[in-house]
Amino acid sequence: MGKGLPKRSEDYSQWYNELVKKADLAEHSAVRGCMVIKPYGFSIWEKMQAALDKMFKDTGHTNAYFPLFVPKSYLSKEADHVEGFAKECAVVTHYRLKNAEDGSGVVVDPDAKLEEELIVRPTSETVIWNTYKNWIQSYRDLPLLINQWANVVRWEMRTRLFLRTAEFLWQEGHTAHATKQEAIDETVQMLNVYAEFAEKHMAMPVYKGVKTESERFPGAIDTYCIEALMQDGKALQAGTSHFLGQNFARAFDVKFADKEGKLDLVWGTSWGVSTRLMGALIMAHSDDDGLVLPPKLAPIQVVIVPIFKNEEQLNAITEVVDKIQAELKALNISVKFDTRDTNSPGWKFAEYELKGVPVRMAIGPRDLENGTIEVARRDTKEKEVVAVDGVVKKVQDLLEDIQENIYKKALHYRESNTTKVDTYEEFKSVLDGKGGFVLAHWDGTPETEEKIKEETKATIRCIPVDAPEESGKCVYSGKPSGRRVLFARAY
Repeated sequence: MGKGLPKRSEDYSQWYNELVKKADLAEHSAVRGCMVIKPYGFSIWEKMQAALDKMFKDTGHTNAYFPLFVPKSYLSKEADHVEGFAKECAVVTHYRLKNAEDGSGVVVDPDAKLEEELIVRPTSETVIWNTYKNWIQSYRDLPLLINQWANVVRWEMRTRLFLRTAEFLWQEGHTAHATKQEAIDETVQMLNVYAEFAEKHMAMPVYKGVKTESERFPGAIDTYCIEALMQDGKALQAGTSHFLGQNFARAFDVKFADKEGKLDLVWGTSWGVSTRLMGALIMAHSDDDGLVLPPKLAPIQVVIVPIFKNEEQLNAITEVVDKIQAELKALNISVKFDTRDTNSPGWKFAEYELKGVPVRMAIGPRDLENGTIEVARRDTKEKEVVAVDGVVKKVQDLLEDIQENIYKKALHYRESNTTKVDTYEEFKSVLDGKGGFVLAHWDGTPETEEKIKEETKATIRCIPVDAPEESGKCVYSGKPSGRRVLFARAY
């Protein structure tokens, strides 16, 4: 199977685009800026969704669903929010079409104009907080811990599969609390949930931190985030959790009576991750031969390729493989036995390598005679011959080892590409050289932040939550600084 992938070192962007298509993850749709997520890609998303959904429910959240359309007037109620999303909104103005009088097709019926335009949701804070007004009256109704799995639309001019599309899939949590501290605790808890998912399931190390004011979610008091490093030295924001204070409660008049009967505004949070995680998964681990998937998210964890010349040989192999398959499935390990006779074993090996299947087994007539099976791992490409009666235990151990090894490799890359600098010359030199994360002092002003962005295209990804206090001087202005922040060029 000819993969035809460009090398990452030669054209990383083209490598990514080709890999998404050739590995059957997604493709561009007929609608500009929108994508079709293909079955193999959607299977990975479903695994992400299932793991996250369990984590949300384990922390007390329940799922609900809210409308796709948001009345335009709702967006006007929170000034920062509307300003932040105004340029990305798709607007519904009419509700009916009719046949053109000249027979050229359908046209918008001018008599079917909506009294109030509807916005296709870019995010759901406004429509949800308008709903919460009816759900919350007393402290007994709090905390309200709701999540929704949905699609959203943000009208992007320059799109890229998974990373930036006009429509994308995500989850958005929206919670309401009686006290400020409860809301802050919720915001931090969900940041930690995202970080755990990224590291334990995606095998992708992340920095946890707080966004600067200029990078904050529109309408939030504080935005927390997880930031990951891709193999081209660019950062990717992989998830955000927002402390909303009482901003949306005030805008939509969401109040509750406390134990003494006193009315007060509730405190809010929102948090979300999207199909952008698919892009992160690809760019954090994959190589020039295709996807490298962590076993916990691989749709197929083990593939078994039989090597046979006739039906008699295939039947003999199948008898052995059926037992292996049954034992693997009993351990909740997903396995595929590829008996197609339309492609050679070598073609299949290349196909499953491209698709990132963590473990591949091959078995032929000679293996049957010897009671052995060849086992290959995708991450290191190492192969070994294993006795059939010990292969299930071997695979079980191998999947755990691959998950851990992929994480360690990504962590080593991040550590090797996180650089402390003390001067602006060093700062620019690192960014223009190997790239990656740069830990540097910043004077805390948006003016300096904007100047650095203009001159270097690097942004402050976050102020790390574990950043120690450290006296220093801002690399740009020379003014005093109390700690280093994390800079990078980013997606």
